[in-house]
Amino acid sequence: MKEKKIRLSSRQDVAEFVDAAGNCDFEINVGYDRVIIDAKSLLGMLGLGFSRILNVKYKGTNEQFEQALEKYEVACE
Repeated sequence: MKEKKIRLSSRQDVAEFVDAAGNCDFEINVGYDRVIIDAKSLLGMLGLGFSRILNVKYKGTNEQFEQALEKYEVACE
């Protein structure tokens, strides 16, 4: 399982991330504290709020998704 930390700062960031996740044929989970959301759910992702550091877990490879992760990835704090 791969794991990355990201930060989405706006609705546009969330929409772009969800779109990239939606093109994947594998499960992607996003977590914050004890809440885990399906990364392909726009409403779920918007519900997490903005500017939080989110933990993304997934088990596949997709070039568009990897690019989105790179764009929003943050260094561990």
